[in-house]
Amino acid sequence: MSGPVISLELPHDAMVLLVGPSGSGKSTFASSHFRPTEVLSSDEMRAMVADDPNDQTATEAAFELLHTALEMRLLRGRLTVVDATNLEAWSRALLLAIARRHRRPAAAIVLSLPLAECLARNAVRSDRRPAASVRRQHRLLGAAVAATASEGYARSWILRSPLEVAAVRVTRQ
Repeated sequence: MSGPVISLELPHDAMVLLVGPSGSGKSTFASSHFRPTEVLSSDEMRAMVADDPNDQTATEAAFELLHTALEMRLLRGRLTVVDATNLEAWSRALLLAIARRHRRPAAAIVLSLPLAECLARNAVRSDRRPAASVRRQHRLLGAAVAATASEGYARSWILRSPLEVAAVRVTRQ
């Protein structure tokens, strides 16, 4: 028996931030609901610049590349999903500024799953993060959840369980 569908209606030209700690399912969510060309992944950008998605020394260059690609897609009015933790207010502010500069709506989809769920999922990943990193990211999640209401998104959603995530249907306006 399935629950009610959670409908996420997105503007066709929006910037969509996925927000959540490692192991919350952001990349799986992105691949389930968006075309590969619509998703800009911080891990894939690290792999692009350093041949290793886990090479944290490549983070600055990876995000420079991600921001450039985001600018180009929004300039063309293309829906673009940013698949990164996006847990820190300053990083979300940079992305929101890019969307505003191009007069595009911004949406946030927060995957606020329980810590135990994130740790369990992370433990079975081939590219798992240290458990301490997942715990630190999860501590930042509460502030991110609270902030999304006031940061200026055209739309935002908070998904709090795997069942809610599974119930999502994304549509475009």
